[in-house]
Parts: sequence; structure tokens; C-alpha cells
Amino acid sequence: MTPRVVLDTNVLVAGLRSRRGASFRLISEIDTGRFEVCVSVPLVLEYEAALVRHARSLGLSRSDLGDFLDYLCAVARRQDIFFLWRPRLRDPGDDMVLEAAVAGGCSHLVTFNLRDFETGDVLGVRAVTPQSFLRIIGVIE
Repeated sequence: MTPRVVLDTNVLVAGLRSRRGASFRLISEIDTGRFEVCVSVPLVLEYEAALVRHARSLGLSRSDLGDFLDYLCAVARRQDIFFLWRPRLRDPGDDMVLEAAVAGGCSHLVTFNLRDFETGDVLGVRAVTPQSFLRIIGVIE
């Protein structure tokens, strides 16, 4: 079974900032069939806001960011959120990430903020770093 994941915003920012890290490698593996990415409308809006805020440091134009988000939305599974059990996490902004993961039946939530998603395991979603997830899907050893 192909694992489903939600990518935290910090993973997208890191992956677009540098081509050398696990985040870039993970983004490069999107739509290869090794895993499926799930998104929700609130999560995509969060992605857009964060990427626009970091556009200058990423060296990307708004058009480039729009193209990336259009691609991500085209290949990702869109999840409608029918439940709100906020606040669940320490940072209320992270709840929408966890909600998308639960709604999508995701096995993993890929983030650098593992401590922020500790209660996700209770809901069946395991928080892992990009490097750990690449190991899980067999891209790196």
C-alpha cells in the first residue's frame, strides 16, 4: 500500500530553499508513486502565505511559487475537513496540518517540528522528519 503523507509548511520552505537537503529530495519524489501527498484548502493557503513570506530568501518569484503550488495541488489528494477538534496541539496553527493528515488517512506527517505533533500518534498519524520518511519509503538508507 502506498503511504499517504501531509507535508508541514517548514518542509516545503526548506526544500525550496536548498537543493542539498532531505526536504528537496522529498519534494523531488512527489508524484513518483512512492507516496501520496494529501492537502486541504486551509493547508494550501498556509503553504501559499508562508512561501510568499519567504519568496525573497527562496530566490523565487510569486509566479514560480504559484506554479509550484499549482503542481502540488494537481498531484495531491485534496481532503475535505468535516471535523474540527481544535485546539489539539500546542501551536494552534499546526492543527490544520494534523486535520488534513487524519482526514486523508495518512500514516505520516512530515515535519521538522516533531515535538509539536506528539499527540498525532494518538490519532494514528506518526510525525517524522523528511530524512526519516525517505528511509521509510526506501529512497535513502
